[in-house]
Amino acid sequence: MQTLQSFESRNFRLFFSGQMISMIGSFMAETTTAWLVYSLTNSVAFLGLFGFISQFPHLMVSPLAGVWIERFNRRTILITAQFTMMIVSLILAVLALTGLVRIWHIIGASILQGLIASIETPTRYAFIVDIIKKKEDITNATALHSSLLSGSRIVAPAIAGIIIANFSPGHCFLIDTISYIAVIFALVAIRFDKPLILQKNHHHNIWQDLKEGFTYAYKFLPIRYILLLIALFSFMGMPYLRIMPVFAVEILHGDSSTLGWLTGASGFGALCGGIYLSYRTSAIGLEKIIAIAPVIFGIALITFSLSNNFWFSLMTITIVGCGYILEYSSSNAILQTISEDEKRGRIMSLYNMFVMGIIPFGNLFIGGLASILNAKNALIFGAICCIIGSISFYLKLPIIEKLVQQSYIKVA
Repeated sequence: MQTLQSFESRNFRLFFSGQMISMIGSFMAETTTAWLVYSLTNSVAFLGLFGFISQFPHLMVSPLAGVWIERFNRRTILITAQFTMMIVSLILAVLALTGLVRIWHIIGASILQGLIASIETPTRYAFIVDIIKKKEDITNATALHSSLLSGSRIVAPAIAGIIIANFSPGHCFLIDTISYIAVIFALVAIRFDKPLILQKNHHHNIWQDLKEGFTYAYKFLPIRYILLLIALFSFMGMPYLRIMPVFAVEILHGDSSTLGWLTGASGFGALCGGIYLSYRTSAIGLEKIIAIAPVIFGIALITFSLSNNFWFSLMTITIVGCGYILEYSSSNAILQTISEDEKRGRIMSLYNMFVMGIIPFGNLFIGGLASILNAKNALIFGAICCIIGSISFYLKLPIIEKLVQQSYIKVA
C-alpha cells in the first residue's frame, strides 16, 4: 500500500512500534499532568504558566541540540533520553500513588523532561531519515509518524480520563513509566547495514556551527517563511490544548472524562490529516497545504470557542486537530526534504524550537489573556492571528513553490 511504503524498512517498523506504545503512555501522562495542575491550583492563569515552564527549555536547548545530533550517534542519544524520562515518570508515579505529590514536584519534573525532550525530539526527526530505506519516502515516513502521534492523542487522553476517574493520576504515570520499555527495546533492536556517517566538517566552535545553521535557515527563503509561520501558529494557535481543561469543566460542565473526549477528538482529526498526507508521494505541493491549514484551523477554533454544546464541540475540535497536523507535518516533510544533508539536524532543531520553544510563550500569553478576558475570547483572538499569518504566507507562495521545486530536484 502506498500509505505504508515506509514499512518496507525493518528499522522503521521497529521504531514505529516502539513509539506507538511509548506515545500512548506519554500523552496519558500529559493529560494527567494538566488535570493535576488545574486540580491543585484551580487557576487558568497558572495552567498557562505551567505550560510555559514545562516547554520553555525547547527554546534554549533545541538550537544547540541541532549541532550535537550531527556530531554524535543519534540512536545513543535517543536511548539515553528515553531512559531518563522513564525514571522521571517513575518518580512522579511513586509520589502520586503515595499521596505526596505537590505542585513543585510536577514543575520540577516537567522542567527536566522539557530539557530532555528538547534534545530527543529533533534527534527523533533526524533519526527517521537514517532508518528508512528510500529517501523519497521521507514524506510518507513523516506523515506516518505524525499519524502515530495523532492516534496516540485519540486513545491516551480517553484512557487517562477513565483511569483518573476510577483509580488515580498515579496509575497514569505508572503506565507511562512502563511504556518507555517498548521504545528502548525497539531502538536497541534496530540494525544498520553500515555505520551511520556523522558529519565531520563542523567547526570546533559549537557557536560557529550554530550561527551557520541560523544563517542558512534565514537566507533560504522557503525555510525562513515556513519557520516564521510555524512560530506564529505555535504562539497564537496551539495554546488551545493547555486551555482545554477550562472548556471541559467551566463551559461544557464536564469532568476529566470530558477533557479526555475533547483531547481525543482533536487527536482523531490530526490522525485523519496524517493519513491524508501519507498518500502523497513527494513534498512538492505541500506548500499550498502549509498556506491553507492555518485558515482551516482558525475557523474551526473560533467555532469551537463559541460552542456550548458537547457534541458540536467534539466535531469542531476534530477539525482543529486536522488543521494543526496538516500545518506541522507538511512543514516538517518539506524542511527534511529540501535541507542540505549536513545541515538537516540543525534545521530540524530550529523547527523544534519554533514549535515546542514558542508554544510556552503562547501558553503564557493566551493563559494570561484568558484570565483577563475569558477563555473563549482568548482563543478567538489567537485563531484570527493564525488566519492573518496564513494570508501573508499565501501571498509569498509563488516564490516559495519555485524555490522548493528547484531544491527538491537538486536533492532527488
